[in-house]
Amino acid sequence: MLKRRASRVKRPGAKYHKRVMGFPIKICSICGEEFELKPDKPGFANRCPECSTEEASAAPAQRKMSADERKSLKEANEERRRVMRDLLYRKDR
Repeated sequence: MLKRRASRVKRPGAKYHKRVMGFPIKICSICGEEFELKPDKPGFANRCPECSTEEASAAPAQRKMSADERKSLKEANEERRRVMRDLLYRKDR
């Protein structure tokens, strides 16, 4: 019977399930720099944290809709649902 000796190599990174595991190295799609993809990193998986935070802070503010705009949008949605229902469930004889 062969005995296996557990060799624990210490590498930089986080411990998951009592093992040492390094984070994957990715290349940012915006600036081209390498970064470690860590859990709970803000933003996208293909962007470095600096490029992700810039885009998150530049999110446009939503404008308020007037009552007339809400009413016309509601009517358009009702008509769209009616047409789709008629197309899906009409009986061709």
